[in-house]
Amino acid sequence: MKPHFLELNNITKSFGKVSAVHNVDFHIKGEPEIVALIGDNGAGKSTLIKTISGVHMPDSGDIRIKGEKVKAWSVVKAREAGVETVYQDRALAIQQTIARNIFMGRERSGFMGLLKKREELAEADRLMRTIGFTSKVFTADSVVAKLSGGERQGVAIARALYFDAELMILDEPTTALSLTESKKVFDFIIKAKEKGTSCIFISHNIYHSYDVAERFVVIDRGSIVMEVDRKDITADQLVKELQDIAHGSKQPAPEGRA
Repeated sequence: MKPHFLELNNITKSFGKVSAVHNVDFHIKGEPEIVALIGDNGAGKSTLIKTISGVHMPDSGDIRIKGEKVKAWSVVKAREAGVETVYQDRALAIQQTIARNIFMGRERSGFMGLLKKREELAEADRLMRTIGFTSKVFTADSVVAKLSGGERQGVAIARALYFDAELMILDEPTTALSLTESKKVFDFIIKAKEKGTSCIFISHNIYHSYDVAERFVVIDRGSIVMEVDRKDITADQLVKELQDIAHGSKQPAPEGRA
């Protein structure tokens, strides 16, 4: 059995007198999986994600990658380990082409530093096809501004795959998208998983989380309060559990749920 790709053990992070996360255990399995991280505003999601991506160093606890404890965790080390974050704004240069966005900062260069545009276009096209982007209208040489919101999210996901991501963190990837566009994003994520990339999916839309994730981790007031597999809970039951957590009335989890 493979060791977990990522393990956070007893992680605590404070900002001054404010404890953002405390005594958090969290993991991503060694086999590709899609995990939904769920929590209200201020619950600690952002701090936890920024810890995983190397933006924050924990005050205490340890981080392990494939079973090995890491020291001096940072954004650089996280990316070297295969952790890529796709933020809510996607960080795309919308007046540039799909290919330029995928390779931005890591452009291929040839003699005298000239870009090997043909190779980039072919590789960008391959990456987009890998995640199921099958548009007959747009190509890798199309400008991102012409794409729909879901298609733009696909470009950001393809870029993460080009950077050899083993774990993608997607921050509110379906915000302001229609049902059809959201479905495109779900398909892109599932295709990425099939190619070997795990995903942490963050969304305020519980039904979107339920549609795409296989496991749900709920954080509340800086602590993990629930973890459950999709096979063990319905979408409506998950909503009810979250309502109970929000109102402070959640009873101890039934056997089989953490």
